[in-house]
Amino acid sequence: MTERFDIIKRRMWFFILSGTITVAGLIVFLIQGFNLGTDFKAGSQLQVSGTYSTAQVQQMMNPFGVKVNPTEITTGSTGHPVTIIRLGEVLTPKQATEFQSEHPESQVNTVSPFEAQLTSRKAVWAILLASLFIVIYVAIRFEYRFGVAGVVALLHNAFIVMAVFALLRMPVSLLFVTAILTIVGYSINDTIVIFDRIRENLKLMKPSTFEELERVTNKSLWQTMTRSINTVTTVLIAALMLFFFGGSSIHDFTFALIVGLISGAYCSIFIASPIWVAWRGRSMERKKPVNGGETA
Repeated sequence: MTERFDIIKRRMWFFILSGTITVAGLIVFLIQGFNLGTDFKAGSQLQVSGTYSTAQVQQMMNPFGVKVNPTEITTGSTGHPVTIIRLGEVLTPKQATEFQSEHPESQVNTVSPFEAQLTSRKAVWAILLASLFIVIYVAIRFEYRFGVAGVVALLHNAFIVMAVFALLRMPVSLLFVTAILTIVGYSINDTIVIFDRIRENLKLMKPSTFEELERVTNKSLWQTMTRSINTVTTVLIAALMLFFFGGSSIHDFTFALIVGLISGAYCSIFIASPIWVAWRGRSMERKKPVNGGETA
């Protein structure tokens, strides 16, 4: 039987890949930042029935003295064509009423600077508290090193999704935060399954050296590999169907899910367990070379 690929022995490959992704993501953030939606940035969002060009949208907004940026206009479908206009300034109640009277099938959502700041704080707290409770839960069920390794992998997964959104200039809204929290919940489930198998094998094999710990962990990863791939594939198919047929209102949400599911599977398998092995192995004895280089 052919020996399986040793994920744990080659963990530095994956650490380097993740480090490269992290650095690239930070560069994207520093240069471009997020394309914040009206949920996190004061302004107004208008949804108008029909498909309109930039010139037509600008003509709509001329009576209100508002200049429209072409990048703030998107078109889609909610059963019928719609145009979504994101404005960097807040329309007054009078302006919003006038706009809706001219376009009866339109919707106007306005967020004040105070509401945008409050929403941003709540979003950050939601992600931080979710991560904290995950660490506590995993630490109680397993050990604190499992908890920390799992959350590092989760945060790396969330960071990958955020970097993709920043790179593609996709709008970040409350639906995006919902997608991040959904991804966090899904990914930790897969990670816990892997950790549970590692714990079971540790009880059976009782490794006494770092090399034995590596072998036990690698065996555990491959024992759960089929389940991990089948599960993520099933959920990914559902997310893809929603992306293509779910309408424009959830387009960004499902795109975040797709990216998060793929990167989450990678982080659960190639990041969480290798981090735990590297940390746990520091307290274990390593085999010393004997007889011209062979390990004892």
